[in-house]
Amino acid sequence: MDAIHEMASGSSPIHRLSPGAKLLLTVSFIMIVLSFPKYQLTGLFFFVLFPVIGYQVAGIPVSTCFRKLWVVLPLVCAVGIFNPFFDRKILAVIAGVKISGGVISMLSLMLKGIFCLMASFLLVATTTIEEICAALRKIHCPKMLTALLLLTFRYVHVLLEEVSLMTDAYHLRAPHQKGIHHSAWGSFLGQLILRTADRGSMLYESMILRGFHGEFLYAENKKYSRLSWLVAGFVLLLMIGARLVDLTALLGSLL
Repeated sequence: MDAIHEMASGSSPIHRLSPGAKLLLTVSFIMIVLSFPKYQLTGLFFFVLFPVIGYQVAGIPVSTCFRKLWVVLPLVCAVGIFNPFFDRKILAVIAGVKISGGVISMLSLMLKGIFCLMASFLLVATTTIEEICAALRKIHCPKMLTALLLLTFRYVHVLLEEVSLMTDAYHLRAPHQKGIHHSAWGSFLGQLILRTADRGSMLYESMILRGFHGEFLYAENKKYSRLSWLVAGFVLLLMIGARLVDLTALLGSLL
């Protein structure tokens, strides 16, 4: 989380774009990618260029995204893993190899999930959580949700700190035991919830004393040029055009 926050504090052209424009582009990209039919792979391939170019402009290696999200990627890729067993209709034959609709739909789901993760990580890696919450409030997202998102991101280390303290205390009482014995899982979790609730209550009281009334001043009131929205509009038109026209198949036919 600290590494992501440090990346989001950069000064590349992507970082300097308006948070609202970046949020609009990310949501639009995800919606357009998910709108592809399950058997249309060629048109989907072209959309990898948008996040890859974004990473290059932001000065962030693409490998960073996969390294940070290595836990989530297998889950995304496993979504359509059973499709080949249910959809056995042959849709293509390449070099004598029959390819069923289930294989194509499985690859389509995998690509959609990976592309959406890349776009989401690019947004988080180039925009601070305060700026994202401010952009959500500008489009009238409920303040309860934005406050919950911000506080969860900010104070998740409080939960991790309590877990670390309780784990250290447990190992001091059971120095030769690996991990936490299953008989102690229930009490350990209960104590963790109680201790975290106490810390959360103290944090909330501190917020009330500092004048919190349900609304945050999430980010600095920066002035962004209209160029941000012009760039966002241009990229959005490119994405819509790539959705309507199968550019990959078109380039393949020309070559």
